[in-house]
Amino acid sequence: MTDVPLPYRVTRVHRETADTVTLALAPAGAAALAPFSPGQFAMVYAFGVGEIPVSVSGIDHRELVHTVRSVGAVSAALCALGPGAAVGLRGPFGTGWEVDKAAAQDLVVIAGGIGLAPLRPLVRAALAAPQTYGRLNLLVGARTPDDLPYAPQLRAWTTAHGRLHCAVTVDRPANGWRGHVGVVTTLLNSARFEPGNTTAYVCGPEVMIRATARDLLQRGVVAHRIRVSLERNMHCATGHCGHCQLGGVLMCRDGPVIGWDRAQSLLSVREL
Repeated sequence: MTDVPLPYRVTRVHRETADTVTLALAPAGAAALAPFSPGQFAMVYAFGVGEIPVSVSGIDHRELVHTVRSVGAVSAALCALGPGAAVGLRGPFGTGWEVDKAAAQDLVVIAGGIGLAPLRPLVRAALAAPQTYGRLNLLVGARTPDDLPYAPQLRAWTTAHGRLHCAVTVDRPANGWRGHVGVVTTLLNSARFEPGNTTAYVCGPEVMIRATARDLLQRGVVAHRIRVSLERNMHCATGHCGHCQLGGVLMCRDGPVIGWDRAQSLLSVREL
């Protein structure tokens, strides 16, 4: 990990939605960042604008993939980049999903919108090790069909047979939508898992995380096996600015992925 951004080049660009872009990044020179784990994040620097924390959405040897939604000056600048453009990267930072600790368990992966981005490397890792884990469930929700990232991959996963159960729902269907309609927690009814032998991974808006954790607890999944990402609270990645502090925890240093047994009390502190 370095405090000075290393130069990377954009190798591929794919527009996911109207405001979301996936960037594949490769080192511009001999130096590269240390290997990332699914769930960790990098500080991505748009030269002349600034930097933001972005979780990795793909890991391929020295190439890193980041999916960025345009919501501010830095993210807008990153979304406007084309192949060959230069960026700076620092990292890896934060805690990962630690899917290796769920060996022999059923996996339930639940994403809200762009929350699928940090979870995608976890799904790929689980699919690449079919003998290591039990049943794999991927449940994805979005506001509208146009807000779903990785649409071609989701279609392939949804129609796949075997150990992967993938289901998608939207809050507001468009003309021609024939899939589920409703909040993502309604998809739990079709998921295949044994609650007492399950680890769940959740990323999305905070209200969605709360509702999902509640429903998983009601189904018998224990709190410390509900891993959630509070990445939306991240700022500087080094714990110096204090903007990501929840109670006694700094998300950039101690998170963003933590168990619901800790996350629930931290989010309650913020409400006081």
